[in-house]
Amino acid sequence: MVIFVKKNSIWLDYPYKESSKTLEKDITTDVLIIGGGMTGLSVSYFLKDSNLKVCLVDKSLIAHGVSSKMTAKISYIQGNYLKIKNSSSLSNAKKYFLSQKEAIGILLNIINKEHISCNLEEVLTYIYADTPKEIVKLQKEKNLLSSWQANIEEVKKDNYYAISTTNYVFHPLKYLYALKRICEKKIDIYENTEIKSIKKEDNYFICSSNNYTIKAKKVVLACHYPFSLFPFLLPLRSYVEKSYLMAYSYPYNNHTALLSQNKSYRFYEDKKIYKIYLSNSHNIGNHLNRKKEYYKLINSIKERPEYLWENDDLITIDYLPFIGKLKSNEENILLSTGYNTWGTTNATLAGKILSDIILKKENPYISLFSLQRNYNYLAIFNSLSNIFINGKSYLINKINPSKKWYSSDIFFKKNKAIIKSNNSEHIVINKCPHMGCPLIFNEVENVWECPCHASKFDIDGKCLKGPSKQDISYQEKK
Repeated sequence: MVIFVKKNSIWLDYPYKESSKTLEKDITTDVLIIGGGMTGLSVSYFLKDSNLKVCLVDKSLIAHGVSSKMTAKISYIQGNYLKIKNSSSLSNAKKYFLSQKEAIGILLNIINKEHISCNLEEVLTYIYADTPKEIVKLQKEKNLLSSWQANIEEVKKDNYYAISTTNYVFHPLKYLYALKRICEKKIDIYENTEIKSIKKEDNYFICSSNNYTIKAKKVVLACHYPFSLFPFLLPLRSYVEKSYLMAYSYPYNNHTALLSQNKSYRFYEDKKIYKIYLSNSHNIGNHLNRKKEYYKLINSIKERPEYLWENDDLITIDYLPFIGKLKSNEENILLSTGYNTWGTTNATLAGKILSDIILKKENPYISLFSLQRNYNYLAIFNSLSNIFINGKSYLINKINPSKKWYSSDIFFKKNKAIIKSNNSEHIVINKCPHMGCPLIFNEVENVWECPCHASKFDIDGKCLKGPSKQDISYQEKK
């Protein structure tokens, strides 16, 4: 399949000029932050004026991961408060609402204080429903928000119901690049530096990169999908949701943002006006024909898209993020992930929470997002449902790895996958090193993809995206 558009996020067209150094020696630090997206840079920002020596590393370029693929809406109406109430509690749903309001305030304060030019725009934000079942749910959502004194308006029609409030949109990479410039004046930032392993030795964590090590008293895992399975067992507490996005030229900006059950849009205006449109979200273990999902996205509009990309979000079983200590008895290794498609607010909030934990400050949201929190029966049901979907995907791909929709010359022999292209062969091991899931080939992105936890590998097997830390390149045994 060939789609003649830019197969990258529209945000990545903003030039990245200030590259950072790569780790070239062993170092010792007080705090090591692993991951240079919105979470890692937010933690760095809140620690930069402390007396601690802080170091941030990213396996690629700063802000070129999940943070570069979002729609970049800054909103507290998210369509998930009813879900949180049902899978956790009413009090936790309200507390999460308050956390999102606070996160927006924190983000706006940083932008204003640091004079960051990032296309920040106040917009009217809608959530709408157009089926009887979804209308009932949205009305309950509205009732929750109103009981918490949120400023919500209703739009009622015979077959349509919507709620709205004023929120914001922005350019995420302009914001993050500015944050990087601010932080690197006081902390060390290393790009193209991948941490392969973390081991505890005495009072330090020994974090190994390719040829060097970082010795750290505290470690913050600010990566999208942490590579360590234990003790947290993240695959049992979450699933990966894949979404498809495009941006196309639009004649005007109506200064709105919209969200529904399975689509979302906003406008972005710089030298010209674009409409950014997201649709077809699904559990990564379903809808394995990625070409079909892209075609559905493209055919849903009359215009020709100029940018086309996809994003993976981590959805937790109770719809609350994980922010805090990895283990209850270990103060010095922290984690943040599982933002349930709302990374802008939750990554900002994580920066404040994690820095407060490190600096031993009080924070009202530590217990809400604790990794050691309890679950009710509905959250446990969600976990079992996700396990079933991943297990089904695993078995289907194990039994029959060859897909009828593959247009490329792809062959499977035992544990090998072979792609024939331009008189050459590309051979990989058809198994994800993370948890052994059989891989599928995404012909739009031209990558191997894990349909369980979203690791990605290029056509020759080089690991592009975790949680896998290993390549799948095939070498003949001698």
